Amino acid sequence: MGKSLADAFAPAREVFQEVDDALSQKLSKTMWEGPESDLVLTENAQPAIMAASIAVVRILEKEMGLDLARHARLVAGHSLGEYSALCAAGAFTLADTARLLKTRGQSMQSAVPVGEGGMIALIGAEIEQAEEVAKEASAAGGICVVANDNAPGQVVISGSADAIARAPDIAKAKGIKRAMPLAVSAPFHSPLMQPAADRMAEVLAAVAIRPLAVPVLANVTAAEAGDPEAVRRLLVEQVTGRVRWRESILALKSLGVETTVEFGGKVLTGMVKRIDPSLQMISLETPADLEAFGKGL
Repeated sequence: MGKSLADAFAPAREVFQEVDDALSQKLSKTMWEGPESDLVLTENAQPAIMAASIAVVRILEKEMGLDLARHARLVAGHSLGEYSALCAAGAFTLADTARLLKTRGQSMQSAVPVGEGGMIALIGAEIEQAEEVAKEASAAGGICVVANDNAPGQVVISGSADAIARAPDIAKAKGIKRAMPLAVSAPFHSPLMQPAADRMAEVLAAVAIRPLAVPVLANVTAAEAGDPEAVRRLLVEQVTGRVRWRESILALKSLGVETTVEFGGKVLTGMVKRIDPSLQMISLETPADLEAFGKGL
């Protein structure tokens, strides 16, 4: 996770060192050497994924002339990735972003006792079908909502264990291809995350949010946000709210965006391809990817 970038580029090494220092832990060692059981803990996974993304941004900025204000129309990120996007746009310092995500991971993990909530990916479901499944699953008690509207045929529902347990049979009756339980420890992006939202409201209130170089396309609205106070509010809402990724990507063309560039992976690019294949897509993960992209800046 980011090791090849750190080996090849000094700016990447600086990012990982700064994150380690901000968290007072050797997160980079866990990213590169494991154990995986530690890395997948929400409180570690969230800042780790952010660090890998920002390492790509910093390499491009310091060695290849990337200037987001000049080269980008806006930034966006999926769930925790919204913090990475905001860090890239200059809203948060890298150290603050790492600490915020550490707290976000801890508070989301502790909001609901293990085993009392869960998430299911509905494969082959459209958003309207997923909303019907969630509504029926919670009708007999408990909570079930659409958490992630990722792409056509990929919608994630989230909620209390009793309601989530009813969802697969309901989905099957509606002809949905597959209902796949996710290996997560809590029902993210559901009303059950309210304790975590309250905690994030506290910590975000104490962090400076600087003017953004370019607007962020917010998860909970699928619309642009640039005012620091609006960003603060939307990040709190994001903890319990739906990640409107499909809607966000569908909005890009009307906002003047023709090309998406994913920093540090390929998962979101795969979603973009399913949502709007007419967009040009670039994913940057390896040193070779960065070198090729940098030549075109």
